[in-house]
Amino acid sequence: MNKKWIAAIIGAAVLVCVCIAVFAFRGRKPAAQPAEPAASEVEDEQVVADPEAYAKFQEASEEETVSQDVIGESGIHAEQGYASSMDQERERKGDQVKSYLSGKWVPASIGDRRPVAIMLNNIIDAQPMSGVSFADVIYECVVEGSLTRMMGIFENYDDLDKIGSVRSCRNYFVYYALEFDAIYCHYGQSAYAMPLLAEPFVDNLSGLSAEGDTVYYRTTDRVAPHNAYASAKGIKKGIEDLGYETSYPADYHGKFTFAKDGDTIALDWDGTYEAKHIEPGYVINKPWFDYNEKDKKYYRFQYDGPQIDDTTNEQLAVDNVILQYSSWSHVDENYLGFDCHGGGKMTYISQGRAIDGYWIRFGGDTGHCRYFDNDGYEIVLNQGKTWIEIIQDTEGDKVKVS
Repeated sequence: MNKKWIAAIIGAAVLVCVCIAVFAFRGRKPAAQPAEPAASEVEDEQVVADPEAYAKFQEASEEETVSQDVIGESGIHAEQGYASSMDQERERKGDQVKSYLSGKWVPASIGDRRPVAIMLNNIIDAQPMSGVSFADVIYECVVEGSLTRMMGIFENYDDLDKIGSVRSCRNYFVYYALEFDAIYCHYGQSAYAMPLLAEPFVDNLSGLSAEGDTVYYRTTDRVAPHNAYASAKGIKKGIEDLGYETSYPADYHGKFTFAKDGDTIALDWDGTYEAKHIEPGYVINKPWFDYNEKDKKYYRFQYDGPQIDDTTNEQLAVDNVILQYSSWSHVDENYLGFDCHGGGKMTYISQGRAIDGYWIRFGGDTGHCRYFDNDGYEIVLNQGKTWIEIIQDTEGDKVKVS
């Protein structure tokens, strides 16, 4: 299948996805639940569970809006002559393996182990965070009240005794965690996330469950709920106690296609553009990234200053930034939902340059989304850390890339 056919098929599929995506939380088979889910949250958060909205949430479209029909007979083609990592075995060399999260060589004992996805408190009272700089992938997305919450995907967390502070679950973050086959760590949850957390394919460690005191602890330097933290020791014990599988399944091949060792994807062809400064447009923390020409990284700022990890006393910095635009809706007067199953626009930014395209999810609830340029080629990421900003598709005018 040639390039034009692939582009046409992917473009058509994305258009259908965006049109179908009325509710941002469709695409999963609803489990039987009581009409009025019980409130389950942490101290200062109150769940306002609207039964009618909840019913709509549960009955939203079950159709798989994008299938692997978009893949040509010869598979997915990536940029720069690369082969997509989808359905490809990753590289191994002795006791080293290529990381699914960063594309770099890591010990097989780390790279073959399922990562953990930890919900992170991003309110100003919870700054600075602890341990977040050790995450290989960071998600940020709006929750109620226009605040943002973050989720770190950690591959090597073995030496961390303080990660957080940890906050509560929103269902869309669970779907993002499932893209990495990650064990999901959270302290509480909204009522709308409870059915998803109960699914057999979701392995989670909740601070409000029996294993909560094993996995999490509270400090005395901050007031609750901003003082709950996780430790590597606690996480490992929680995983052991619940009997969760610690290895990736045989059919998992990762979410990203990474550049090869020694290669740099410079984004210097037609259709790409300069990206030295990025503003995702969130209205409360007002974050931005500035590109450093010397080390080729994007440094993170929010709340009028650098975002620091107090474990290292260093500013957060990543190699790649992805702006993932998603359709969304209000579940009720407080809670939001985001499209995690269909597709939409995206911008990939690295090495001081940007390229626009689309994202599409493959494989339903337990699958993952991939990123394509406007010609239908899968985006190849530079090796390193990646920050994914989930942008409400109606708020795109607030985003600035220059």
